[in-house]
Amino acid sequence: MRQLLCIFLFLFALPVAAQELETAELAIETRAGEVHTFTVELALTDEQRARGLMFREALAQDAGMLFLYDHEDFRSMWMKNTLIPLDMLFIDRRGRIARIAARTAPHSERAINSGRPVRAVLELAGGTAERLGIRVGDRVIYDGFGN
Repeated sequence: MRQLLCIFLFLFALPVAAQELETAELAIETRAGEVHTFTVELALTDEQRARGLMFREALAQDAGMLFLYDHEDFRSMWMKNTLIPLDMLFIDRRGRIARIAARTAPHSERAINSGRPVRAVLELAGGTAERLGIRVGDRVIYDGFGN
């Protein structure tokens, strides 16, 4: 029985360990002309987007996760199993920030909606947008956007 349990635990942990995400650099240019650079993990598949930043205990100030979709649509996120507060930046196809949900509450199952069609969602450590003066209308510079 113990051996069977060990095999089960190994097989269960394997998909989690194998989920190394591709990373990329992106920048946010504020209306004040400041440019802030981040290294982000890319959530490109449904499985990666479903897991997101769940179970992470910390997120560096210059890190984040970019949820990139093939087309613009209304998007909805939640914080279930997310241990840290996040800023969610909803981004349109041109790379403009359409909405910011600041300091979202950990563990919440409340839907956080984009409010309008967007192409991507960028999650940063909670309070980052306020700290860096990032606002709706600012530009996210990334190869996946038309900017």
